[in-house]
Amino acid sequence: MPSHAPDHPDPLERERTHLAASRAALRAMRADVEALDLKDVTANWVNAEALQHQVDERIKALADLADTPLFFGRLDYLHAPGAEAAEGAEGEQFYIGRRHVHDADGDPMVIDWRAPVSQPFYQASKKAPMDVGLRRRFGYTGGELTAYEDEALTDPSEAEHASKLLQAEIERPRVGPMRDIVATIQPEQDEIVRAGIGGTVCVQGAPGTGKTAVGLHRVAYLLYAHRERLARSGTLVIGPNRSFLHYIEQVLPALGELQVGQATVDDLVAHVEVRGADDADAAGIKGDARMAEVLRRAVRSHVTLPTEPCVVVRGSRRWRVPAYELEEMVRELLDRDIRYGAAREALPQRIAHAVLVRMEQSGEAPDDRVQDAVARNPAVKAAVKAIWPPVDPAKLVLRLLSDPDFLAEQADGILDADEQKTILWAKPARSVKSAKWSPADAVLIDEATDLVERTHSLGHVVLDEAQDLSPMQYRAVGRRCTTGSATILGDIAQGTTPWATATWEEALTHLGKSGAAVEELTQGFRVPREVIAYASRLLPAIAPGLSEATSIREAAGDFSVRAVDAAALDSAVIAACREALGHEGSIGLIAADARIPVLADALDAAGLAYLSPGEETSAEARLTLVPATLAKGLEYDYVVLDEPAAVVDGEPDERTGLRRLYVALTRAVSGLTVVHAAALPERLAA
Repeated sequence: MPSHAPDHPDPLERERTHLAASRAALRAMRADVEALDLKDVTANWVNAEALQHQVDERIKALADLADTPLFFGRLDYLHAPGAEAAEGAEGEQFYIGRRHVHDADGDPMVIDWRAPVSQPFYQASKKAPMDVGLRRRFGYTGGELTAYEDEALTDPSEAEHASKLLQAEIERPRVGPMRDIVATIQPEQDEIVRAGIGGTVCVQGAPGTGKTAVGLHRVAYLLYAHRERLARSGTLVIGPNRSFLHYIEQVLPALGELQVGQATVDDLVAHVEVRGADDADAAGIKGDARMAEVLRRAVRSHVTLPTEPCVVVRGSRRWRVPAYELEEMVRELLDRDIRYGAAREALPQRIAHAVLVRMEQSGEAPDDRVQDAVARNPAVKAAVKAIWPPVDPAKLVLRLLSDPDFLAEQADGILDADEQKTILWAKPARSVKSAKWSPADAVLIDEATDLVERTHSLGHVVLDEAQDLSPMQYRAVGRRCTTGSATILGDIAQGTTPWATATWEEALTHLGKSGAAVEELTQGFRVPREVIAYASRLLPAIAPGLSEATSIREAAGDFSVRAVDAAALDSAVIAACREALGHEGSIGLIAADARIPVLADALDAAGLAYLSPGEETSAEARLTLVPATLAKGLEYDYVVLDEPAAVVDGEPDERTGLRRLYVALTRAVSGLTVVHAAALPERLAA
């Protein structure tokens, strides 16, 4: 890479000059695209609109974000990458950044972090320098380059040491939405990020190990390496709730990727309006994988074996297909187990083909147009409607949940009588529109919809907080990537639903991705050492098979546990919030859902402004009041945790409650204050 910085005695000034030149080059790249004249280059207005959209997206991708470093590292190669190492061969310098930038001659000034030549920035070490002589990291304040740090990978006299700039970037206070980690990706994370598109990867990640960021950066990498393929098939990030998706929505645009969809599982299955809720028992049964077979039976139960022949009249001739031959066609389609709708479309063509065979036997010479005409004949249409009638998935599920006899017939040998009674509606709805559908009902409708018509498959799907999904929800996600791959992210210890998965192998089977690689991340970058050690006391009770997380954070973090009288609890929590607000960064006050109204009143009385989850923090508004049920996936510089016993008691069983508490304890980046009046759970009190 040619140097665009004039010789200067101060190395930092040379790097600043290169940064200024790179920003100017990026502006020129954007100006070139904005100046494109698209008149008379397309055949019609549709093509013109499509091309203009592509140009507009390119302009957005070339935006220069003032507070985002254009490059964060530099690699000095010993030899030209890809060339044979030879004595006297001259190496090159490459600046590593979030996107590619070139000068007016097309020479690179910044290399995209996803390019193969950038990989040693994340992977090289003294043991395996990967032909890199020097790795330089840059430090920024705002958008200004203020420091650099060199690591001589081939100098035996220099000991390997932790990067202070890397540590500072990891520990930098968080205000606003989640940011990318492109400057701090670690070798074990990079291996996952750059895994091939052909296979599904499952990441078991302890709190603070960066699993969400790894998943998002993997999407960005795959879009870079397989852009045309994924542009055709699409990519999707699935998160647990809207607050979470809002929190992560700026990561991919900061990396130059604007075309990735975001959704919750509820969004995927929104075939009906959800206005109701199930109790834990009913939701558990509806989410059980056995319901897939119940639905399959229910859909196929609409098929009726024919007892009458089909007689087609064409002109003066009558062509008769006997009932036994129609039955053979129906049984063959049933045995093939193809989707209900596809079989229904195939049946008239089968009947028409049988008629054409008879025409040919009588000396006629029909062609394909005649077969299509016969397939549309009223007699054939009537026969198909009687044998293989259309099925409305929502009406089917409505009948299953309303009609005890129909459910008993379809669930025979699958669900016992008590389970059937549990999922039946106490008051059957009159119609699909008036029914008070629950989230679990919507998933059943999605399964039935796929049994009728194939669900569109995407090229790649990222599923975060996957441990909380039911088997039927896994199936719903799996349908969206049957011909594509997936990145599955989660932590078994953070499973807080009654149906939370016990093992990743089980989850992958329901997703249709059995045999996928399971990678475990245990090295934490976000949660301070003392905090993760305290939270990990719960692991033997909530996930005995998991490894305890460690933290690379040099700072132990601010950590305290304060016991107070019940009468002083609210005031002690407010005091802890005031202390936290004395620090730089975001503050999260996490409490059991039942305690949120009380604490909201206390904050109002104290004159402390606060946000709700999903609202963006800023320098003026840094405190967020977070119900424990919405804390998963979020992070704050300082966390005040109110009454741990109330968090545990807010769940239907102790294990789920302790898992919810584990989540709440591990949201802190710099400090955690636990305030309690009731006794702490036994493992924390020890």
